[in-house]
Amino acid sequence: MYSKLLLSINLFLLLFSIFPINTQAGTNRTDYVVLNAMEEELNRSWKKLRLDGYDAPYFISYQIKDNNFYSIKGKYGAIISSDNVRTRRLFVDVRVGNYDFDNSIIGNSGGKLPPFDASYVPIDDDVDAIRTILWQVTDAAYKNALTQYLNKKATYVDEVKQEDLPSLSRESKHIYFDTEIDFEFNPAEWEEIIRIVSSVFKEYKDLMDANVTMTAQKETVFFVNTEGTRYIKDEVLYTIDADALTRAKDGKVIKNYQNLYFLSSEEFPSIEEIKLFLRNLAEETLSIKNAVVLSPINVPAILEPEAAGVVFHEAVGHRLEGERQIDENEGQTFKDSVGEEIIPPFISIIDDPTIKNFNGTHLLGYYSIDDEGIPGQKVVLVHKGILKNFLLSRTPIVGFSKSNGHGRSSYRRAPMARMSNTIIKSDKEYSKEELKKLLMQEVKRQKKPFGLIIKKMTGGETNTSTYDFQAFSATPLLAYKVDPHSGKETLVRDIEIVGTPLVSINKIIATGNDYGIFNGFCGAESGYVPISTVAPSVLVSEIELQRQSAKKEKLPLLPPPFFDTDEGRSVLK
Repeated sequence: MYSKLLLSINLFLLLFSIFPINTQAGTNRTDYVVLNAMEEELNRSWKKLRLDGYDAPYFISYQIKDNNFYSIKGKYGAIISSDNVRTRRLFVDVRVGNYDFDNSIIGNSGGKLPPFDASYVPIDDDVDAIRTILWQVTDAAYKNALTQYLNKKATYVDEVKQEDLPSLSRESKHIYFDTEIDFEFNPAEWEEIIRIVSSVFKEYKDLMDANVTMTAQKETVFFVNTEGTRYIKDEVLYTIDADALTRAKDGKVIKNYQNLYFLSSEEFPSIEEIKLFLRNLAEETLSIKNAVVLSPINVPAILEPEAAGVVFHEAVGHRLEGERQIDENEGQTFKDSVGEEIIPPFISIIDDPTIKNFNGTHLLGYYSIDDEGIPGQKVVLVHKGILKNFLLSRTPIVGFSKSNGHGRSSYRRAPMARMSNTIIKSDKEYSKEELKKLLMQEVKRQKKPFGLIIKKMTGGETNTSTYDFQAFSATPLLAYKVDPHSGKETLVRDIEIVGTPLVSINKIIATGNDYGIFNGFCGAESGYVPISTVAPSVLVSEIELQRQSAKKEKLPLLPPPFFDTDEGRSVLK
């Protein structure tokens, strides 16, 4: 990688051979027609789909993600775009063989399917139309699965099988129905709000560009499989995204961003609160352009919670995802390390998708049930430095035969084990003031010119494959060099953190008691998924910094038009 329930009994009378009637309590859902269509076509395929002389499917699953998405973007008091897109997208998994050996390769049983549009399901609740798309894609997926299955069997005629692992874990059926969530969003109202708040950027002469975007989306996920699992779940997310761009005197482009996340319209900030949010972003951006430029150097550093969260996510988290332990193209950093110390003994790592919030802040990595129909579960990955477990989907790995509810994906992607809410816990905590003193002491001990405090990151990336170096990188947005004698902090820029995961994490010598959150979206082979990391500040004895490459351009020849007072508004007659 380069990162509840009450259904009409009549609904299921024809499907009792696969889906026994469930007697759990009901909900207020109004969209069972989609699940009805999925179950009818699944039942038909299960009974009849087979090619003479070849194996019938032993497992089929359908997932439809119904997404209603609004996006309103504005700048300088005007609307740039205002869009609403409603789609339903389909993922079909058809497997041939059996649980011990099927057509899948590293958990992915997909391959060449029909044209991309074939995965778009009608947004009208028309059973026949929905079933037609399911029929088309299932037919193609079955034929592809047969081809892949026969090719896989042929491969093992002259190749050594690395591990004798089952292809798919055997799991209990799960039935889960969310209470339907109301989706409240008024585009016209938010267009006016965006006009008002984006005009704040006209107060800043040295901004080259600035945008504010309001997005609102509701996603309803429908899932059925031939094991009897079925679920419907809702997720609603509102986001205010802001970005700003300026250029330093040396021509370096400075980009900055900030996000606000909300789960309901009741949480929306006032107009004045949004204005303050945007002003803080603008002023922070302009301060960065005047920062001191650093040259490449290795120094002790404090990574504050957001930055520490990014580093743990990139350096350790991805390397604990299950499929990476059985993929020969992966570096398999921790494959044979269960029971061994892999990080400092005062640090533990837990991944828990069942936690909705931390200290009053929503965690984007929360979910009730994963994309393979397995309830999300708390997993102790590392306990006091010792590796205990991996993040697992339904793809078994050595020593772990069951999913722990971490199979995740975005549209049309096969699920794989991914992080959710990753929590870093330390037994060696200090106050913020004490941690800074320890930093200064470490700088003096190493006779370095300064230390660093990194407060904010843009994000990061990692390489876990065998065909390249095992490494990660992260780009600080707000970083300060610290004088080891006076403690004075000076803003710096143009740096990038680089390192190898094992070396970098094991240089942590202490942590703070100031746990904070990084919320974001992580992209990997199974697509972009929402994640959260809860971490304290960490003190590392050494961090490697390289210069951030960037094109440098001349400053604008004229000021923004609303700052040019020498000319009138109109010069044309």
